[in-house]
Amino acid sequence: MDYVIEMLNIRKMFGTFVANDNITLQVKKGEIHALLGENGAGKSTLMNVLFGLYQPDGGEIRVKGKSVKITDPNVANDLGIGMVHQHFMLVDKFTVTENIILGSEPTKNGTINVKEAAEEIKKISENYGLQVDPYAKISDISVGMQQRVEILKTLYRGADILIFDEPTASLTPQEITELIQIMKRLIQEGKSIILITHKLKEIMEVADRVTVIRRGKGIKTLNVEDTNPEELASLMVGRNVVFSVDKTEAKPTDEALIIENLVVKDNRGIERVKRLNLEVKRGEILGIAGIDGNGQTELIEAITGLRKVESGKITLNGIDITNRPPRYITEKGVGHIPQDRHKHGLILNYSIGLNMVLQTYYKEPYSKVGILNYKNIYAKARDIIDKYDVRTQSEFELARALSGGNQQKGIIGREIERDPDLLIAAQPTRGLDVGAIEFIHKRLIEQRDNGKAVLLISLELDEVMDVSDRIAVIFDGQIIDILDPKKTDENELGLLMAGQQLEKNEETPLIDQTGEAGE
Repeated sequence: MDYVIEMLNIRKMFGTFVANDNITLQVKKGEIHALLGENGAGKSTLMNVLFGLYQPDGGEIRVKGKSVKITDPNVANDLGIGMVHQHFMLVDKFTVTENIILGSEPTKNGTINVKEAAEEIKKISENYGLQVDPYAKISDISVGMQQRVEILKTLYRGADILIFDEPTASLTPQEITELIQIMKRLIQEGKSIILITHKLKEIMEVADRVTVIRRGKGIKTLNVEDTNPEELASLMVGRNVVFSVDKTEAKPTDEALIIENLVVKDNRGIERVKRLNLEVKRGEILGIAGIDGNGQTELIEAITGLRKVESGKITLNGIDITNRPPRYITEKGVGHIPQDRHKHGLILNYSIGLNMVLQTYYKEPYSKVGILNYKNIYAKARDIIDKYDVRTQSEFELARALSGGNQQKGIIGREIERDPDLLIAAQPTRGLDVGAIEFIHKRLIEQRDNGKAVLLISLELDEVMDVSDRIAVIFDGQIIDILDPKKTDENELGLLMAGQQLEKNEETPLIDQTGEAGE
């Protein structure tokens, strides 16, 4: 059997912690090989070894049959290995071309030949159906387009083995569909792909084979056509996983949150939330469904005090919290699981323990007369870590050293333990495995059953439908309909999210099929 990549009995340790325990991964030419495992199972560590970011403590790597030592990413690039990272390695202020050529700039008479590079990038882009403007600034393009830039970076450097690390974690459903087509096109052109993912649906749709790892050990490699999501889930977490969300009927009472005629602008002064009205009741989960970029981010930031409200009113428990500071809003009873855990959820260079008291460190028993009580801080952190299954070597480990899913579980534990009246959960399961998703959905439903109000904002349609008691559809900064999840389906929701009016078929849709605004 000819393999383009063989990682044989790879061992990688961090101190006494074994991240990869003699794992073997063999990838055939022209296949999409999925690497499946829980958060913190060792998937990214294994791929960082292959890409030269880490050096293995044992085992052998072969590329196209030859034993190699990959001492850094430049060696990996020379061997035809490229990596598309989960958190993009792009410079916002640079153009697409400047980002792609960074580190391997073509020069002519001692100056960088950007035009020649842009033409080459345009050619590669068209060849693989990527449709990226070489002169666009990174800060002006969507997350999906930024990912295409990362793919182009690897292709520009001649990669024929591509590692995709959680490639759909930040994408909309439409962008995921487009990415899957791009991956299939890459395979047709003779590339090989290693796909790190938690999403079983994507593995079943796109992968040829799958290797499952659990707690740092290789469990099994299977042909995708010979398996199913239930078997993969149980191999991944070591137990049967319940895919359906088990919950009783909601018993909503009075309104915890009332939003009236809210207007919010983005950083460029463009109105993103337009006279929006919404109510969230105690004892219910209200889900907000919408295509990314329709005002969800600005709405969350306005409620939590992170963005100025232009006009309108936000009331929590009868108290006006419009344009109040974040600490005031937090203390009045708002918990916030932010959609970007790195920007707004954690201080990555602090220990996970200190991160567990970011909103309460100034109160007793965590401090007194301005002096921190580290014993109490770390005792509380240990309690959250144990209760919410945050997998870390200790409460003293830096937050950046944890896997994305374990960082997320820590944030969720911190917010719920504060016992808020309103819990805002923005993309709460982004990048999480099925076991962690099941755990988090249960916690959200527990909050609801304890009489709390939960506002869920998610790009995952099945999550919104499974967890919510009511679904508010947001389009162009307005709530255009509120639905009962038991009386709707993904097709109806999808049409509403695109601005299509469903009530009266004869009416003109808010946007036509080309995506252009209607008259």
